[in-house]
Amino acid sequence: MDTKTASKKIDDLTSELLNYNHLYYDLDSPKISDYEYDMKLRELEKLEGEFPQFRREDSPTINVGGVASSSFESVEHTVPMLSLGDVFSYGELDEFCEKILKEYPDTVFSVEPKIDGLSVSLEYVNGKFIRGSTRGNGHTGEDITENLKKIKSIPMYVTNSPDNFELRGEVYMPKDSFELLQKETSGAFKNTRNAAAGSLRQKNPEITLKRKLGIFIFNVQITSDTKLDLHSSQLDYLKKLGFNVIPSYLCKNIDEIVSIIEKIADDKKNIYDFDIDGVVIKVDSLKQRESLGTTAKIPKWAIAYKYPPEEKETVIRDIKLTVGRTGIITPTAIFDTVQVSGTSVSRATLNNQSYINEKNVNIGDTVLVRKAGEIIPEIVRTIKHIEENGVFKIPDRCPICNSKVSFEENGKAAYCTNTFCPSQIEQSIIHFVSKNAMDITGLGNQIVKKLLGNGLIKSSADIYDLSKEQILELENFKEKSADNLIRAIEKSKSKNLNNLIFALGIRNVGFQTAGLLAKKFKTLDNFILADEESIVSIDGIGDVIAKNICNTKKDNHFLDNIEKLKNAGVNTVFIESSASGDGKLNGKTVVITGTFSIGSREKISEMITAAGGKVSSSVSKKTDYLFAGEKAGSKLSKAESLGIKIINEENIKDFLEV
Repeated sequence: MDTKTASKKIDDLTSELLNYNHLYYDLDSPKISDYEYDMKLRELEKLEGEFPQFRREDSPTINVGGVASSSFESVEHTVPMLSLGDVFSYGELDEFCEKILKEYPDTVFSVEPKIDGLSVSLEYVNGKFIRGSTRGNGHTGEDITENLKKIKSIPMYVTNSPDNFELRGEVYMPKDSFELLQKETSGAFKNTRNAAAGSLRQKNPEITLKRKLGIFIFNVQITSDTKLDLHSSQLDYLKKLGFNVIPSYLCKNIDEIVSIIEKIADDKKNIYDFDIDGVVIKVDSLKQRESLGTTAKIPKWAIAYKYPPEEKETVIRDIKLTVGRTGIITPTAIFDTVQVSGTSVSRATLNNQSYINEKNVNIGDTVLVRKAGEIIPEIVRTIKHIEENGVFKIPDRCPICNSKVSFEENGKAAYCTNTFCPSQIEQSIIHFVSKNAMDITGLGNQIVKKLLGNGLIKSSADIYDLSKEQILELENFKEKSADNLIRAIEKSKSKNLNNLIFALGIRNVGFQTAGLLAKKFKTLDNFILADEESIVSIDGIGDVIAKNICNTKKDNHFLDNIEKLKNAGVNTVFIESSASGDGKLNGKTVVITGTFSIGSREKISEMITAAGGKVSSSVSKKTDYLFAGEKAGSKLSKAESLGIKIINEENIKDFLEV
């Protein structure tokens, strides 16, 4: 890999992982599986090892994820709450152990289940619990004392204890509490970790109490009693004081450790009332720990062995086909329900014909299913294929309208060729009214389906012909709700051109691409008349997208809808100042670096784009501004050396006037 490619790949991976950290640690809303995250982190570690000059100072390989929320008072940790390094095989674990045993042949390891919850610190003075906090970024966390007081397994007072001590533990939600909560909230939480974290961050501690959380103490951070020099002795002592300590086992070699890992795996399925995502292996001697030391992010005396994603065997009973707004046909496998990673799974997307061929699947086949990191179910492989059935083939006729299906040569996609396909129309209208498109509040999926079913609309443009009387004909609509919807429809007419272009639902034209098109062509008429060459000339738009745009503009149904929208009074002109007040970043190039509490980099990028600016990944003489968050790193230094104006996080919103 050449240096230019490596630099961009490292920068992109770092930004991507920082965003995932923000979603996981700060918003309790993971978007990818733990396994997928770990694999991306490993890829970044490898690249940084080969090209250390491109490692960013905010890299997740050297920093703990998460920031302290502004919703709670911040707490500076006296002892950093470090993360753990991960291994995924016994071979890697053996290397870790051998390295320590080579230096300390008499080492004893403490082996413990890795609870899938939220890490917290508990502080005691003269036996009284005085403060509790989250890990945050490892150095600064959130004060959640009042919420932690609602966890019954945390003692408020302990007798015969050291004058002061600080403990680290993992707050978790028991499986039965999680199941009850999911019923009460209609499945609002992705997993027990997500539920525990959300319950601890409630502003009302009484809600935390109702969630029936538990805690396991797994480490002593600070103690005025220095007589206990073994981790295991400290845990025994804490247990006598009344704390709920982590189950642990002492091992002297890799064989014993592996045996305990397998025992914990069995206990995970049959005994534990809490979820775990691995096993932690720690040096038991505190003196050896001190000698081995830590990096900026992880201790050198501990490692986490991660179990591979849980896989379950099941049988495919049906393969259903759906048609999206652009005509793409998506096959979904329906199989016997199995419990995977704590939730029920009964379907998984098969993506396209190429994927189906690769997995060699059809109805009746027995397959292995995993829910990669408790997020998206997927079929791992076929373990029993019924040969006489062959491989499932997406039909050459649309399952909705029976029109001809077009197949891409690589098998990556199949499309219904009928733009009047009822499913395409329904999905295109649902997209048209969505937030980043025309943002018509109150016009949800079910309302769109009712309007179509009652024959009140046939296209997105028909929405603007709806009357209050027609809306009142729909079930559950009253005077006030009908008035609100009419106002929302009218308000949407003033949306900017980039929203309208995105709302049109052209294949591969996302919100950012729609913004580029709107800025280039300024009016809807100019966009409709633009040829492929002028579209490709836009930085950031390639041949495939340009071809899709031009093919769509040849469709008479698409053009008729455009005319109806224009006649309805929908804005068709790009308004430069729509989001920033004065478009003060028009023609300006901005680089973003560091982490931000006001939102992800993607959100800040959208703010810059809306203000007329262009976001770049690297600092150069052409850079006009650097938006700098925490741990800005080398980009900040380079910007300062070039005399580029620096905008700190606290000034970003004022600068953009949003």
